[in-house]
Amino acid sequence: MLQQTQTNRVSEKFQKFIKKFPDFKSLDNAPLNEILKLWQGLGYNRRAVALKNIAQRVNNEFDEILPADVEILKSFPQIGHNTASSIVAFAFNLPTFFIEVNIRRVFIYFFFPGKTSVDDRDIMPLVRKTLETANVRNWYYALMDYGVMLKKTHPELTKRSAHYRKQSKFRGSNREFRGKIIKLLIERKLLTESEIIKELDIEPKKVESILNQLSQEGFISRNKDGYFIA
Repeated sequence: MLQQTQTNRVSEKFQKFIKKFPDFKSLDNAPLNEILKLWQGLGYNRRAVALKNIAQRVNNEFDEILPADVEILKSFPQIGHNTASSIVAFAFNLPTFFIEVNIRRVFIYFFFPGKTSVDDRDIMPLVRKTLETANVRNWYYALMDYGVMLKKTHPELTKRSAHYRKQSKFRGSNREFRGKIIKLLIERKLLTESEIIKELDIEPKKVESILNQLSQEGFISRNKDGYFIA
């Protein structure tokens, strides 16, 4: 949930989500429509689909127990090295090495004064050397909290990273229309392409393209009566 989404938007949703789906089994068994309905407001709906697929794998392949292994976690949908490593660090308190935006900010501030285009490849050796192995979880908590504080006092630090990318505008983007289509299908259950076009008032070719993408990604299905959430 926290990937590309602010904490204040996630905190309330997280509590509701965990209450509704307290374990992998309940998430695996839940209809996708129900999961996406609870996910509304967070954006990037493909993360919700990925979570359901992850729950299925954990149930079927790992006896409902999340593996504490970075390489196995990286094989799950939408989980890369940094996410897998942070799961192992925070959930299991085991030593792993990763960089996220707040951690990056701390290391740029202390070790790269005045430098721009700082690459994560130059930061990672420092992360490895400074890791507090006695309590990995608390160390990363501290780093990330410090990074949040630095954002307020030194907002330019993020832009000094070689990996900084300004987020594209949401309004009028495919992301916005994808979200609107998902919301419509959650509320109305079943809609034809022409009904969706009428509701959203956007050009038919764009709607057709987005519907095809959503179908390929497993969000929605189609029968003779129209589109619905799979």
